[in-house]
Amino acid sequence: MSGRGQMALPAETRRRWNLFDGGEVEIADLGDALVIVPAGRGGLRALLQGAIHDAGGYALLADRVAAGDPDLA
Repeated sequence: MSGRGQMALPAETRRRWNLFDGGEVEIADLGDALVIVPAGRGGLRALLQGAIHDAGGYALLADRVAAGDPDLA
């Protein structure tokens, strides 16, 4: 991370995301990890909503998590 808030992505990531001459990304700080996605595809929220939908919806995912951890039920 530079002093100006810039960071370098691996070359393979830049190629996959078509960021050959630089570009913008969105970052979600999860505390111990960062989630970095290319900007401009509906944003991080849209990406997450799509993943939840593809996995069967929020209710199904919540039920699966609660089944695996009774404290969350």
